[in-house]
Amino acid sequence: MIQIDALPAFSDNYIWLLQDMTQQRCAVVDPGDAAPVEAWLAAHRGWRLSDILVTHHHHDHVGGVERLKAATGARVLGPASEAIPGRDLALEDAQRVQVLGLDFDVLHVPGHTLGHIAYYHADANRPLLFCGDTLFAGGCGRLFEGTPAQMHTSLSRLAALPGSTEVYCTHEYTLSNLRFARAVEPENPALLARFEEVSRWREQGRISLPSSIALERATNPFIRTSEASVRRAADEWKHQKNQGPEEVFAAIRQWKDKY
Repeated sequence: MIQIDALPAFSDNYIWLLQDMTQQRCAVVDPGDAAPVEAWLAAHRGWRLSDILVTHHHHDHVGGVERLKAATGARVLGPASEAIPGRDLALEDAQRVQVLGLDFDVLHVPGHTLGHIAYYHADANRPLLFCGDTLFAGGCGRLFEGTPAQMHTSLSRLAALPGSTEVYCTHEYTLSNLRFARAVEPENPALLARFEEVSRWREQGRISLPSSIALERATNPFIRTSEASVRRAADEWKHQKNQGPEEVFAAIRQWKDKY
């Protein structure tokens, strides 16, 4: 049995903590800061950190890796084409790795960075996705290195996963993302309901994650670029007709960057 908890870091990051309750082993995803993980381990004597999963090279995702590896001997997994500190296993698209007894498929999802990967556990009862800064709840990552076409392809790949897939991204950006999404689709009832729900959660101090692929399909404009409502909004913002989903994506990403 695997339990997943969020360890807050910095102002809005989450380090995901996966716990094997039977073996008292754990793994973390994208530990930009070692301190929250160290504090958890100190409070849970007898637990062992076995693996550190990294999605991309940005400091707020890798800053704590070397300290944690030195303290625990944990194996570090990360994208092969990026400089990941302390990496033991360099991962390419379509590889499969086992962490805490679970099989994870490696998905190359460039856009935010060129080597960005996601980890997908395909389970009929509980599929899991750790997607770093590619897919956010209600949004997507900025294009620091990749192109709009690359990010659109990456998001389409994630959106094709089963609707029940739990989505674990690494920032608490949901409310601001949904504010923008309302500007794109002000009459989307699922989006309006989600915005109200997340607003209540944040007022109560509750985190907004995980999301699900089904929820993102219904409310996230960046994976709804084939919808007529999103296409119209992109055309109106850019004052020209966008030719297809990739151009629609590029337009709303530019819009979000200025929003």
